Amino acid sequence: MSKFIIALSLIFALGISGCGYTSSSLLPVNLKTIYVDNFKNSINITAEQNDLRMYRGYRPGMETEITKAVIDRFVFDGNLKMSPEGKADLVLKSELIDYKRDSLRYDANNNVEEYRIKLIINMQLEDTKKGVTLWTEKGFAGETTYRISGSGAKTESQALRDAEIDLASRIVERTIEAW
Repeated sequence: MSKFIIALSLIFALGISGCGYTSSSLLPVNLKTIYVDNFKNSINITAEQNDLRMYRGYRPGMETEITKAVIDRFVFDGNLKMSPEGKADLVLKSELIDYKRDSLRYDANNNVEEYRIKLIINMQLEDTKKGVTLWTEKGFAGETTYRISGSGAKTESQALRDAEIDLASRIVERTIEAW
């Protein structure tokens, strides 16, 4: 009986302690502010198309919209405060390297019904206090899918906004969770 009570008490104690999930930052406590540098547009729009890459695109101002989405996401998250460039503990530098739109689904007449948009970036996070790069990511992506007809149909512009929001969320998670 006593082994049963001990086991039950242990299970109860572990259950109360939770699973270890936290919404707080896993960054060191001395890192409290961030500056998000404007995204640089490095999309090569002059590259030739091929069978694997039929659609290469760029929309004017896309890098500005991504920068704004990332800043908005950091503000919404609240773990790091936005700071001017020279005063931030962290600086996020990024470049937009590709914008892909791939066909996903076709109808009986071989017309595209659904697309996937993918925004691909390179980025690095710098600790300005120590003067070191904390991490670098190449080929980091945010994406969305969208249908062009029927219920839930979106325009490419609406889908692009969703991909920007997805990318911004992933960037903040990458920064805050420090994985």
